[in-house]
Amino acid sequence: MRRPLLIVTASALGIGLAAGIAHRVRRLLAAPRDLRHVGLLMPVNVYNGHMLRLGRAFVPRGDAMLDDPMVRQVDIAGGLDGFVHDPPWRDKPGGAVLWLHGGGLIAGKPELEQITAHTIANELGVLVLNARYRLAPEHPFPAASDDVFAALRWMHDNADELGIDPARIAVAGESAGAGLAAALAQRAHDEGVPVAFQALVYPMLDDRTAMHSDHEGRGSVIWTPPSNRFAWTAYLGRRPSAEPPPPYAAAGRREDLTGLAPAWIGVGDRDLFYAEDVAYAGRLADAGVPVEVLVEPGMYHGADELAAHVPRMRAFREAMRDALRRAIG
Repeated sequence: MRRPLLIVTASALGIGLAAGIAHRVRRLLAAPRDLRHVGLLMPVNVYNGHMLRLGRAFVPRGDAMLDDPMVRQVDIAGGLDGFVHDPPWRDKPGGAVLWLHGGGLIAGKPELEQITAHTIANELGVLVLNARYRLAPEHPFPAASDDVFAALRWMHDNADELGIDPARIAVAGESAGAGLAAALAQRAHDEGVPVAFQALVYPMLDDRTAMHSDHEGRGSVIWTPPSNRFAWTAYLGRRPSAEPPPPYAAAGRREDLTGLAPAWIGVGDRDLFYAEDVAYAGRLADAGVPVEVLVEPGMYHGADELAAHVPRMRAFREAMRDALRRAIG
């Protein structure tokens, strides 16, 4: 009896594995030719705590770049730290950027985005603080929100020592970090802390996206609907629902957007966040907030990192830096 059962079990596993591989191959081939990358063959769904632990275990250590005289590690507040990228040749007092890393609010770390922070600092001639914040589900909202607000306060409180102009501080980030930056711009506005600009790279803005089942084929790679549902549930401490979350938990839920800092929003039209990002940009414009939107055809979530060598992906990131340069450079 055991032998037939083993054969049936092995066959089922083999069929499941083959089906999974076939699905990922189809996913790869569905991407635009220039944005196809072997990384699209990897299983990426994070839909429970076990998958999250596995994903975190395989995250690379990242590059602290502490051997570069332009970079130094700093203590911010509450035991959190960050990395200051400070070109020695820049004008002082000058502009500054608070950069917030991605990772769905449940993963990621500033060490993984040191190159991004370094490039912004070098190309714009500004100071960049690449800050750490606490992650869900261990630290649900408002932990990350409080952490990034503390980082912004730290920049203002230490503006003279840092050689920055408090009136020329921008908040920026990618994915979850961009969502935090958008919510930070809202909180800063309400509490009277100046923010000059917000640069949002495919921001994670609205928990209601996790309630939908039909995304018109978007979100099939990298950041998927199951991952989005799990991440928002971990961050909010409950499943997303029609009931609005607390203020600053999901930037896309805020009703009154008047008076917020000017914004740049970039997203691909195959990204799970496409609809929420375009909707938020439209609402900013309706509220009288200057906003520039870049929608990249065929671009999936994170394509600018997986296919960073592709000219239009380089142009996508350059557009973000150009917007920052015009605002604070």
